[in-house]
Amino acid sequence: MLKPPLSPLVILGLGLLSLVVAAVTSLSSFSSANTVGTKPELVVHEWGTFTSVAGQDGRGLIWRPLTVESDLPSFVHSVDKGDTWRGLRYPSKSGLAVRVRMETPVLYFYAKEALTVAVKVGFPGGRITEWYPAAQVNRGDVEWGELRVMPGAQVYLANDFHENHYYPARATDAAAIQVDRNGKMEHEKFLFYRGVGNFDLPLSVKLAEGKVMVKNLSEESVGKVVLFENRDGRIGYQIVDLPSDPSSSGVTLSRPELRGDLRDLRRELKAMLISEGLYEKEAEAMLETWRDSWFEEGLRIFYIMPRQTTDTVLPINIDPQPAALVRVLVGRTEMITPEMEKSVAAQLKNLKNPSVSVRETALKEINRYGRFSESVLTQVLDHTSDPRIKLELERLLNERN
Repeated sequence: MLKPPLSPLVILGLGLLSLVVAAVTSLSSFSSANTVGTKPELVVHEWGTFTSVAGQDGRGLIWRPLTVESDLPSFVHSVDKGDTWRGLRYPSKSGLAVRVRMETPVLYFYAKEALTVAVKVGFPGGRITEWYPAAQVNRGDVEWGELRVMPGAQVYLANDFHENHYYPARATDAAAIQVDRNGKMEHEKFLFYRGVGNFDLPLSVKLAEGKVMVKNLSEESVGKVVLFENRDGRIGYQIVDLPSDPSSSGVTLSRPELRGDLRDLRRELKAMLISEGLYEKEAEAMLETWRDSWFEEGLRIFYIMPRQTTDTVLPINIDPQPAALVRVLVGRTEMITPEMEKSVAAQLKNLKNPSVSVRETALKEINRYGRFSESVLTQVLDHTSDPRIKLELERLLNERN
């Protein structure tokens, strides 16, 4: 028996029902792709630096990395702004005495389609001091909450139109991100944060009789270490593999001959960063960001932080979980050399010279090491037996406190 044809109203109802089912299915698929534990087509890469200062005996020195004026664009958020401390625009953080400066970690996001991501980074051994875009900062952690990852989107990126090493980090293929906090939209090519802290680093670095002794203190392999020196504009470097066995005495290196080529070193460092998982443009962006600071005058060690150490120092939570998370944090240990101490000690005697120009030149030479100058002064104080130098050192250090 033939069934009677469906009425137009029934056909219309069935069509609407199909649309509702499709919409619910689509919504369900979107929701399930953004729940904890899933791994959508999302890749996150991070790079940054942990900077510390060591005396010749290998002891990690307490220093104040923020006693120089901010090197960041004015739009970057900070724990404080407005009032001044010794002429600086960041009073509460400028006087912080710590062992490690966490410099410019940036988080890049790669995805095929736009999606919402929640990100939080902890820093239990320290304090977050700067960040961008806007976030909720609670001393030892920074939380952006939900942000939008927008591959292919053309957005306005903040710029204060002054040359700054913040901007090279944008030169990658990462997706633009959007943060909406209290109705204010901010866009960037990465999540940026900085901080200071007190925690153990995996390497011990000592300097004696022209030899640099490097030892791995952690249970994890550190791999390659780079010994670099710039003295009066001439550079030298060595790259060696550090024994992975914690019971090993490490390696002893002679200070490098100052006949190196910075272009060669950049190529070597770029290869190291890429071997750890960074994309080529990310490695280039990191090197360009630190093109001056990493290679300034002084003696220092570079190495890649073991991943477990990074995850312990900076626990991170990304929801939904990315399919891949690469974290490449470079350890930088600055060494106070006998030449630095000798130069500063000689200039201290000139601070009592009757000539104003001689005194000004002496003070300029004492401060030539920038944020590491105070560490040099404390090391001279520890090692000198000259009462006149001790008196000048105590005066200078008291003025800085």
